[in-house]
Amino acid sequence: MDEKATAGATPRSGPGSPDAPALRNKRKWLLGGLSIFFVLCGGAYGAYWVFVGRFVESTDDAYVTGNIVPLTPQVNGTVIAIRADNTQLVKQGQPVVLLDSTDARIALDQAEARLAQAVRKVQGLYQTEAQQQANVSLKRARLAQSRIDHRRDSNLVKQKYLSSEDYQHSGTQVDIDQASLDLAEHQLLATRAAVAKTDLADHPEVRLAAANLRDAYVALQRTTIPAPVTGYVDHRNVQIGARVSPGTPLMAIIPPDQVWVEANFKESQLRKIRIGQPVSLTSDVYSGRVVYRGRVIGLGAGTGSAFAVLPPQNATGNWIKVVQRVPVRIGLDPRQLARHPLRIGLSMEATVDTHERSGVALKDDPEPQNVYVTSVFQDETRGAGALIARIIRDNTVTALPTRETQLSTVASPGAMSVQVHDDSPPATVKMTEGVPLRRQVDVPSHD
Repeated sequence: MDEKATAGATPRSGPGSPDAPALRNKRKWLLGGLSIFFVLCGGAYGAYWVFVGRFVESTDDAYVTGNIVPLTPQVNGTVIAIRADNTQLVKQGQPVVLLDSTDARIALDQAEARLAQAVRKVQGLYQTEAQQQANVSLKRARLAQSRIDHRRDSNLVKQKYLSSEDYQHSGTQVDIDQASLDLAEHQLLATRAAVAKTDLADHPEVRLAAANLRDAYVALQRTTIPAPVTGYVDHRNVQIGARVSPGTPLMAIIPPDQVWVEANFKESQLRKIRIGQPVSLTSDVYSGRVVYRGRVIGLGAGTGSAFAVLPPQNATGNWIKVVQRVPVRIGLDPRQLARHPLRIGLSMEATVDTHERSGVALKDDPEPQNVYVTSVFQDETRGAGALIARIIRDNTVTALPTRETQLSTVASPGAMSVQVHDDSPPATVKMTEGVPLRRQVDVPSHD
């Protein structure tokens, strides 16, 4: 029994075993291989760090951001139609929301009537000026005749052919005609002040009425609310029948080509980051299979906590240092965005290659430029000019031809002749040496 057990037992390996040297050699090779493997791994990591790793800054605290364009009315009104809903694509300039235009149309009709009234009123001022000019010419002619009569009466009273009472009456008539002329001239000046140096279309009252019409025209156009940009509708909160006022957000439009990534790097990582450096980004929405290529286009001027609603109070007794993060704006390739669109708010992983450090950390743009522009509101007054011109043209009365009264006056020392052609006013008075006739006649005293 013992012999069988001894015969079937396996020899143990030990210091005295014949297999001990082979086992020790095997262990040496295994340890040597592991040592070489770790040395190679360390060397590979060291080489990676020297040539790649020390030039890379990465973070998973990155999110897709973009322009969220609000659609807001510019006038008061009641919503009568909504032509786009959430997730729908709208084109720039496409009518999205319609407001009731009844009040705006009534206001436009009133503005048209006021403009027509102003045009006719100003035409009346021009006709009044012409009428008063004719009246001044008539008063001048009467004054000239009164002075001639008074001079003649002066000779007659010296020769005892005219009584003193009649002579005084003729002198009084000169004073009356002089005062009447002064009144007519002041009335003419008052009217001329309202129409001087202007024409019908450029008259202040017509321009004011035209500006009011243009304002009413624009208010009517603004009852149709267009999409300012091309994008997808989201966050619609307007309903049919709602009464809206200027500035009320009706919905949001998100342009798919106006998105970027904001990567929040630690403050210790910002030392190597410069504008223009290439960035590799991946998103969980594509399971990391799509690698976006971008570039650093700007670094934030402050940390995220500095712009928080409740900024931290670091001057307290129980202070704990927290590593701050600064948002870094990363622009994406538009072609990649067209093939693989991103939604605002998606998380990203960003890796910045900092080999090239010749760029700047903060932008230095000497000239302001338009970053985002929309042209849908530039044509709101396009038809207003034609409407104003038509109203002015339709309410302009063609001036009737008037006969002219010409008053030719020739003054000479000791003699004066006046010729009056009684066609009709207005009349023209000929001056001698640039001085009005009534100032040249030496009227005798009639005290």
